[in-house]
Formats: sequence, C-alpha cells, structure tokens
Amino acid sequence: MADSLAARVSDDRSFVAMMENIRAALLPALDAALTCDPDYVILKRRAKKGVALGSDACRAALKAYGRGIRRIGVITPYMPVGDRQVRRFFSESGYEVVNLLGLKCRSPQRIAHESKQTLRDAVIRVNRGKVDAVVQVGTNLAMAEVAAMAEFWLDKPVIAINTATYWYALRDFGIKDKVYGWGSLLAEH
Repeated sequence: MADSLAARVSDDRSFVAMMENIRAALLPALDAALTCDPDYVILKRRAKKGVALGSDACRAALKAYGRGIRRIGVITPYMPVGDRQVRRFFSESGYEVVNLLGLKCRSPQRIAHESKQTLRDAVIRVNRGKVDAVVQVGTNLAMAEVAAMAEFWLDKPVIAINTATYWYALRDFGIKDKVYGWGSLLAEH
C-alpha cells in the first residue's frame, strides 16, 4: 500500500495502475484491521459485519435530502478516467451531473494535501448551472469542514464523502444521534 500512496499519477494510465495497486492491497489491509474486532467495517462479504461504502453512502445521502435533488455538481481528486466512472455512477443512480471537476491530484498522498482554498474554489466551480447539491468523492480528500461551511453560504446540501460514510455507518448500525458542526446530513438526517 505504501507504494500505491507514493505512486505519481500524471495521466489516465498511471491513475488506473494506482487504483489496481490500491485494490490489490485492500483485502489484506481489511484482514489486518479485523484482528481488532471492530463493530463495523467497510466490506461486508469479507468482514461479515456491517458495511459502509462511500458510493452507497453518497447515494443514500442524496436520497435522504429528498426528491428535490436531481442535478448535482461533483468534485473528485481523480484523473479523467476516474471522473468518467464517477459520472457514470451518479448518472446510473438517477442524478444529472451538471458539473464535474476532477482535481487531477498527482498521488494519493497529494490528494490529502489539497488546500481548503482549492476545495472552496472547486465547490464554487461545480455549483454553477442550478445544481441542487454538491458532492465530493475520493475519501483521501479532506473536505468535511469545507463542505459544512459551504452548505451555510450556498444554502444547499454539500456532501463530503467521509461525512456521508460516517453518517451512513451510524444510521445503518442503528445509531440515530444528531452530530452538529459537520453539515446538515449529520445534524438533520
């Protein structure tokens, strides 16, 4: 996994190679984490426990906001090949992707180092064209705080994938507590 994190990403080919490396490391990492006997993890079939995948969490989060959410703006850290997969996922889930901004981050580590200003600017860019909600994907992108602030000034849902995944896991596990300070999803749904 360390090699996957350090790999330079400069185009679609290197992005696909990085994703294959991450997928190959995922199950051994999960097996190691299961030795801690967590109550809830990410991959149910392998773990035989509750599941919270970011993709399912984003879809559930959008659904939680109701039928008024149809047109979305999406932020990713990906290269175009990854962006196409994200666009297809949301389109197949019944949403119109009005704007999608791929930040083309050069490695998984660099994804985590995108500035709040870059993320703020990305929200502004994908909010054009009468979008009903903004969604950020790519779990290494630290967007939770920016998304909560953006909801306040945009007055619409701005969903960070890590916040959505946490919300989804809590609700799926039967925990209905409201969590304030991280956006309307955790506070109201």
